[in-house]
Amino acid sequence: MKIRKIGIIGCGVIAQGIAQNLAHSKLEVIMYDEKRYWLESGLESISVAIDNEISRWGLTPSDKKAILSRIDITTRIQDLRDVNILIEAKGKTFEDKKDVFIEAESVCSDKTVFMTNTTTISISNIQDFLKFPERLIGLHFIPPIPKTPIVEIIKGIKTDDEVVKVTKLLMETLGKRCIEVYEYPGFVTSRVILPMINTAAQVLLEGLATAEDIDAAIQLGYNMSMGPLAIADQIGLDVVLSYMDSIFKNIGDPSYRACPLLRKMVREQKLGVKTREGFFKYDEKMRRIKNY
Repeated sequence: MKIRKIGIIGCGVIAQGIAQNLAHSKLEVIMYDEKRYWLESGLESISVAIDNEISRWGLTPSDKKAILSRIDITTRIQDLRDVNILIEAKGKTFEDKKDVFIEAESVCSDKTVFMTNTTTISISNIQDFLKFPERLIGLHFIPPIPKTPIVEIIKGIKTDDEVVKVTKLLMETLGKRCIEVYEYPGFVTSRVILPMINTAAQVLLEGLATAEDIDAAIQLGYNMSMGPLAIADQIGLDVVLSYMDSIFKNIGDPSYRACPLLRKMVREQKLGVKTREGFFKYDEKMRRIKNY
């Protein structure tokens, strides 16, 4: 398959990262959501993210212009009819994702490859409701998506091998290494990192050290690019909590019983980078404010 145009359903943090990564790789992108102001806000967030890279000499103003020129937005799902690949990055529940793909099947070509970004939702269960289940595959991108060089790919029971090949080709174009994982709640990356985030939050709750020092200890002591609390802020504390609740419900492992502090912060809408406050505070350009 020659990949020309990719549709994205959703315009949140994950969808923004995917769109930026695709457009930076010189692919044409069209983002769909129900409200135009959601989409415009998503584009503005992509613009801010690129500005941050420019300030670090990672990109240039001409790169920004080229990237944004490759991203179109629409509130009409019919505008996705000509895409080669459709990536869903919006639904939070099984029902959400199932309904998205049922609607997409009524719009897209029979040959369009469907991909869903998920951490805990079964690809095979969604396939049960589709006319062409063999074209659906799962992805798990890790924020910040343009910078993270790895992605998990998850076959459903009915996923065609050719769809796997197309997925690997796309990920190679994005400069990412693919990890094939069995369909199981949490896959690899979330299963490993979530208990670390949860334990770090519990250590903070118990007053053993400050958030700054907890992250410094893990980041520097174990040669990580970020500490667990900063990682949680990047993912979004609401997303972290939903992943943990889902995995705990599915496998019953107490490692995934969410720390009370995490629940409290989500109730208070301190969700991390996207609300400019989580375990740390962030400025309007989503840069961490030091010594918080």
